[in-house]
Amino acid sequence: MSDTHAASVPYVRDTMLPQHAPPPTAQGPVKWVRESLFSSIPYTILTLAALYVIYLILSGFLPWLLGGVWTTSNIRECREVLDGVQAGCFSVLTERWNQLLFGIAYPQDGYWRPTLAFVLLFVAVSPVLFSNLPRGLILFTVIYPFIAFWLVWGGSLLVPLSALLAVVVGYVVYSRIVKTSFAGGLFAGLIAGIVTWFICGFITPSLSGVLALEPVASRNMGGFMLNMILGVICVSLSLPMGILLALGRQSSLPIIKLICVVFIEFIRGVPLITLLFVANVVLAYFLPPGTNFDLILRVIIMITMFASAYIAEVIRGGLAALPRGQYEAADSLGLDYAQAMRLIILPQALKISIPGIVNVAVGLFKDTTLVSIISMFDLVGMIRGPILASTDWNGVYWELWGFAALLFFVVCYGISQYSQWLERQLQTDHH
Repeated sequence: MSDTHAASVPYVRDTMLPQHAPPPTAQGPVKWVRESLFSSIPYTILTLAALYVIYLILSGFLPWLLGGVWTTSNIRECREVLDGVQAGCFSVLTERWNQLLFGIAYPQDGYWRPTLAFVLLFVAVSPVLFSNLPRGLILFTVIYPFIAFWLVWGGSLLVPLSALLAVVVGYVVYSRIVKTSFAGGLFAGLIAGIVTWFICGFITPSLSGVLALEPVASRNMGGFMLNMILGVICVSLSLPMGILLALGRQSSLPIIKLICVVFIEFIRGVPLITLLFVANVVLAYFLPPGTNFDLILRVIIMITMFASAYIAEVIRGGLAALPRGQYEAADSLGLDYAQAMRLIILPQALKISIPGIVNVAVGLFKDTTLVSIISMFDLVGMIRGPILASTDWNGVYWELWGFAALLFFVVCYGISQYSQWLERQLQTDHH
């Protein structure tokens, strides 16, 4: 039978053909362009229309950007150099660079201090953001806020060390009592920290010259540095405060639950600009006469309260998304409330809440520009006030606002990209 079949077939290949690369139109960029941009007639029309719009934008923007002037001292010299050519007058950025970054009143010989604090910020947040780094770096993360305060505000190093001592004492007390009661440990640690700080307040004034930098008042902070200070501090404080509010709203203790609900609903129902005006004007009427409550501290408190209310609701959504079995599993293991929250419930709830938390953080960082309305010279306040009000640069708008938009975009885009990377690492899409 096989001989008959072999005789009826003229040729049978008994070896495999060598593999060949696919044609150029079925791989690489050509395939992507053909399938993504020109896969059908409507797609082709939309692609050509989009390319034409991009061409119109770039044909006007690139000559304006590349032909800009960077070395003149005022807008009149800049226009003379341009001689009617449509190009940017970027000299305002080089001439007012320090004011845009540090404000108008920060000591010029002290610019290295906030710059060093900014560089150290990346070192401090690295072990928090990336789990594969040495855990020993967490120690630097803990002490960084006190170092940054000393660098930016100056004064004696003993003041931030006293605050660090108060935090350590509070944590030790908390860790001793939390085994019996989470709420008791939290309040006891808070009280111990306040008492320690109060006692240190009697010692540090007599040693004000020890390891001291030139003091800088909060009213002299400005520029993009002020936006970074408010953004970093408020985001760092609002996250743990939001977690406590979310847990308090789900508490079985009626008083705790009522306080958290009233706080969250009231803060969410009031615009942030109203809270800032309260911090700037109204709050002073409730303080004793002669009390000097730092304006930046008041603003930090208000922005932190505002952001923590929103973060609390985001985390509450994550807690509600967990199945009841997770709580029952913690109970079956014999874990108390603090252990169940720390080891089982919160890690899962926070993982679910990452997109919402990042959304609040990005919005909070952009909302720091609202402080310009209460006469604080942040980046927006510097542009609207001292720079555009001066006769040297009155009329330069696109260059200044474009620079501000670029700075905020870099920070917010970086936060967004990190959150997407973290979601991929944690596989929050459950695939």
